[in-house]
Amino acid sequence: MLRHCVGRLGAQLDSLRWGLQSSALGRVRGLVSCIDPSLGLNDEQKAFQKVAFDFASQEMAPQMAEWDQKEIFPVESMRRAAQLGFAGVYVRSDVGGSELSRLDASIIFEALATGCTSTTAYISIHNMCTWMIDFFGNEEQRHKFCPSLCSMEKFASYCLTEPGSGSDAASLLTSAKRQGDHYILNGSKAFISGAGESDIYVVMCRTGGSGPKGISCLVIEKDTPGLSFGKKEKKVGWNSHPIRAVIFEDCVVPVANRIGDEGQGFLIAMKGLNGGRINVASCSLGAAHASIVLARNYLNVRKQFGKPLASNQYLQFKLADMATRLVASRLIIRNAAVALQEERADAMVLCSMAKLFATEECFSICNKALQMHGGYGYLKDYAVQQYVRDSRVHQILEGSDEVMRMLISRNLLQE
Repeated sequence: MLRHCVGRLGAQLDSLRWGLQSSALGRVRGLVSCIDPSLGLNDEQKAFQKVAFDFASQEMAPQMAEWDQKEIFPVESMRRAAQLGFAGVYVRSDVGGSELSRLDASIIFEALATGCTSTTAYISIHNMCTWMIDFFGNEEQRHKFCPSLCSMEKFASYCLTEPGSGSDAASLLTSAKRQGDHYILNGSKAFISGAGESDIYVVMCRTGGSGPKGISCLVIEKDTPGLSFGKKEKKVGWNSHPIRAVIFEDCVVPVANRIGDEGQGFLIAMKGLNGGRINVASCSLGAAHASIVLARNYLNVRKQFGKPLASNQYLQFKLADMATRLVASRLIIRNAAVALQEERADAMVLCSMAKLFATEECFSICNKALQMHGGYGYLKDYAVQQYVRDSRVHQILEGSDEVMRMLISRNLLQE
C-alpha cells in the first residue's frame, strides 16, 4: 500500500528538503543540511519519508495544539494516516500491512512526530500491537484482527504495566484462569495508552505460576463482558490520546484469542518492546528535529542588543551541540533498527542503548530549544513547549531509561 502511494514521486526526490509547520512560525521550507534526515537513505526510503513529512506538515501540525489543549483523540486523521500505510508499517501485506523494515518504520515515525509527537507515539504503539498479532498469532488470528487494525478501523492498546508492577513487569498479577474453552480474567492494568477508545487490547496475564514463564498473551475486544476502564488521567503531555486503567472483573475471553502458547506471553511482550523502544526513540527524534528548526528560525528573527540572537557565539555553539546530538541519536536508532530487522543477537541491547541515548538527548534538545525562545518558549502559542512536554515521558515508558541501563550493564557483565 505504502509503496503504491509513493511510487509517483520518482525523480523529484533528490530536490526535496523538508519543512515544518507551527502555529507561531508558519511553514518553513528547507532544513540545515547537516541535520537533513534524508541523508544516507535510498530513493524508496526518501519517498516514504516525503509522504510522512507531508502528512505531518499538512494534516498533523496545524491541529497539534488543538489536539493537545482539548485532549482530542484524532480518529479521522489517524485513519487517513492508515490509508498511507502507517498503521501496519512492518506487518505482512497479506493482512493489509506495508511489510516494510524496522529502519523504514523509524524513518516514518521520526517524520510524523515532527507534526505531532503525541499522536505519532500512539500510532507507534498501535503498530507494535498489530505486529505482535501478525508475528506470533496463527493464521486465523492474523486474518481476524490485523486487517481492521492496519486500516485503523479499529485501534489497539498494549497492556503490560500494572499498579504494582512497572519496571518489574514479570511480577504482574492479573490472572487468567482457564475454564473449558475460555479464560476468566481478574486484575487491572495501569497507564494504558488509548484505553477506553481502543477496540483491541493485547493483554499480558498470568495463566501459570510466578515469574515470566507463567505469563500468557491474550487479545481482548472492547465489548467483552467484564472489561471496564478507569478515569481518564490528566497528563503533562501526550494529550492527544487518553490514558486509563484497564480493569478485568470475571472477564471471559476465548482460549482462541490467546496469542502463542501458554507461558509465551512475557517473551512476546519483550519482543514487542524491542521494536517499541526503537519507535518511541524515533518519536523523540522528530520532536528534537522540529525543535531545532524552530530554535534556528527564532534565533534568526529575534533581536537583542541590536543584533539577531543568531549572531551570539554562545547560542551558535549551543545550536551546534544540539544538531550533533540529534544526528548521533538518529544514527544509533537506525543502527539498532537494522540489528532488530536482522534478528541479530545484539539487537536487544542495541535497542536499549538507542532508547536510552536518544530519549535523553532529544528531550535535552527540546528543552534547550525552549530556553532559546526565552519567555516566549513557555507560552502555548509557541510549539516548542509542546515538543518538550510530549517527549518527556519517552524516558519513562517502554522501559524506563534506568531499566535500559540495567539491561546494558547486565549484557556487559555477563560477557
